[in-house]
Amino acid sequence: MAKIENGRKSADSRSIRTISSSHMDDESSLGSDSEINGFTNDRHTDKYGFIGGAQQYSEESAQDVPPEVLRQREVKWLDMLSNWDKWMVKRHKKVRLRCQKGIPPSLRGRAWLYLSGGKVKREQNRGKFEELDSQAGDPKELDVIEKDLHRQFPFHEMFVSRGGHGQQDLFRILKAYTLYRPEEGYCQAQAPIAAVLLMHMPAEDAFWGLVQICEKYLPGYYSAGLEAIQLDGEILYALTRRVSPLVYRHLEKHKMEPILYMTEWFMCAFSRTLPWASVLRVWDMFLCDGVKIIFRVGLVLLKCMLGTREKLKACQGQYETMELLRAIEPRYMQEGFLVREVLEVPVSERDVEREHHVQLKRWRKNRGELHCKSPPRMHGARAIMASEPPSRQDLRQNPTIIVESPLPPPQPTPQLKKGEKSKEEKSKKKGSMKKAPALMEIPNPYPLAGDPQRDPQLPLGDPQLPLGDPQLPLGDPQLPLGDPMPTLRDTTLQQPLVNDTPLPNTPEDSPPPHEPPLNNQSLLTVSPLQKSTQSLSSIEADQDTYL
Repeated sequence: MAKIENGRKSADSRSIRTISSSHMDDESSLGSDSEINGFTNDRHTDKYGFIGGAQQYSEESAQDVPPEVLRQREVKWLDMLSNWDKWMVKRHKKVRLRCQKGIPPSLRGRAWLYLSGGKVKREQNRGKFEELDSQAGDPKELDVIEKDLHRQFPFHEMFVSRGGHGQQDLFRILKAYTLYRPEEGYCQAQAPIAAVLLMHMPAEDAFWGLVQICEKYLPGYYSAGLEAIQLDGEILYALTRRVSPLVYRHLEKHKMEPILYMTEWFMCAFSRTLPWASVLRVWDMFLCDGVKIIFRVGLVLLKCMLGTREKLKACQGQYETMELLRAIEPRYMQEGFLVREVLEVPVSERDVEREHHVQLKRWRKNRGELHCKSPPRMHGARAIMASEPPSRQDLRQNPTIIVESPLPPPQPTPQLKKGEKSKEEKSKKKGSMKKAPALMEIPNPYPLAGDPQRDPQLPLGDPQLPLGDPQLPLGDPQLPLGDPMPTLRDTTLQQPLVNDTPLPNTPEDSPPPHEPPLNNQSLLTVSPLQKSTQSLSSIEADQDTYL
């Protein structure tokens, strides 16, 4: 038997078998709410979680994105979410374009929370949801909420079970809102809004998303008297006159009040009207650009269903027109077609605000002042962020999985004043100023016969020991590095070892001064360095004789 939902026949006409509760085991470990409620494993759940109904996924109503394109979009969105404040301030047009293309399903919940400002609201009110959840609540409000739980997306796997985890979390969110805004209370249209958010994020995040939608995007929609939704109905009526004059004349001819056909559209943000793929795309743009997207979608549906004379011939009265608007043709709600048409509608935030002032002035003239003083409406994520600038701490992404490290946490570095140096820098500076310790001479295990006996405790470079004749160089700079040091015997056969620099008051071409020949007496008075050099030369001579 075909099911009727939103005035249309369900595309899924299969009969759903149920199992009596007496056959169910109380200790069964069935995972999903649909299994607990009696749906067997042969059910077909689409990628959005629907097991039936008019909003179930179909190839005709949605357009699939290739996996490689999804991966690329996920990388881009991860970068945006990591630097959200910079993107919103400097590259908001790029954020809007990516919302129009569609947010990746894996990041949609997180992106919605950032776009709506729910992330900042949650961080600034930590513990508030737990506090509200622990309170009892108004029994009258709770009774109405419980009656509405089973009506929210009954064909979705999350809410199909009475008392399942989906309905329990939905009850917690709606009850918390009645305690958060007791003057506003509970409105039935809030339930589908909260349910859509709950499909994509935890209960606490969904609660703050609901708060932002009710206070920033659609203020006054859910207050007593529904004055805000009636005022927006008049705005839609005036915009229809400019966008589609033919539709406007038809609605005016049959005295079709906007409140008759647009209430569910606007109050539920089309979540109960469009196929689910189109709902998600509309919400992506709605949370980015604000209520103008809701007006554009309404104008597109009115123009598609009543925009030609052939269609108007079948609507000879108010009843026929209402039936036509309740059963919108699927081709006009197809994801790709609807998004293209919405982006082409020439309605901006300025147009909506201009009409709002005109209709508000007319309302006050005919009906008096509004009874509900709602806060000003914010047109999109950028306006919300500008009204309440967040801090970097508010936008920080908390990890979903936390792994404790066995290493101790790093000690925080103390904050130094300007011009103050740390202890490490001071110790380094002091260490560099200290004198290096004197090197101790290691005694030669094979001393030569002519080496003087020195105290091994004395350091090198002791001033008591003579350094030798300063006029004798340690080596000839003309010799290669690998050659042995010349001995005194060799120096007698070569040029005298003097510096190349000419002596003062002596011309460069003059012969070197005459040196006395070396004899035994002179060898006895030579320095220890010369003695060691002479002993080395004698050893070399003996080795030559032995070889």
